[in-house]
Amino acid sequence: MCGRYFLFRPPSELAQYAESALASNHPPSWNIAPTQESLVVRRHPQSGERHLDALRWGLVPHWAKDATGAARLMNARADGLAEKPSFREAFVKRRCLVPMDGFYEWRKDGDRKQAYAAALTSGEPMLVAGLWEGWKQPDGSWLRTYTVITTESNPKQALVHPRMPAILPPMLWDAWLGAEEATPDELLAMLEPCLAEELAIWPVDNRVGKFAENDAGLLQRDPLAVPPPELDDPPPF
Repeated sequence: MCGRYFLFRPPSELAQYAESALASNHPPSWNIAPTQESLVVRRHPQSGERHLDALRWGLVPHWAKDATGAARLMNARADGLAEKPSFREAFVKRRCLVPMDGFYEWRKDGDRKQAYAAALTSGEPMLVAGLWEGWKQPDGSWLRTYTVITTESNPKQALVHPRMPAILPPMLWDAWLGAEEATPDELLAMLEPCLAEELAIWPVDNRVGKFAENDAGLLQRDPLAVPPPELDDPPPF
């Protein structure tokens, strides 16, 4: 699962990287949690233009009676997208990209859990496969939400957790967003883990588990942690 991530680079820089129009500005965050807003790349079906918008994390299907289950749908397993009622229509019609500078996960070390941060060794942002939905609220306004798609971890990330976000390389963005035709099987085949050598992973302070903690210090290496050598990379930014 992916229950926390960070996105701190300026939205204007992110929009340029994703070749999208900046529809929503947004402050940096080093600890994005479910039910909070963050930026998402979507493609306008008529103009074909990409837009960078702020949506709420935790999918609320358009047919839901209320929004109470949103946090439970923060992630969508790649192997269930085409069958599960909560995801199958969005998989066909409402795919998006979720920008991250990296994500957090927890590894069990003896009797305690140790938090780890993961980011691309290149220092570039991750654009992760996602789905979005629009849900009409009782007052008539629209709530737009998204979910992060996860896949099996590569061998390095598997030392922390068996699943990780499905990071898409630029060559796949158009097909995922619907600018190029792709069959459901072709789309599902895109949802593979990145190569182990493309991912930097390092231990960080466990205070990241608290919603209220949100500062750049969360990305500093935890000096008290003694991780396996494979999980002690320097942060790439």
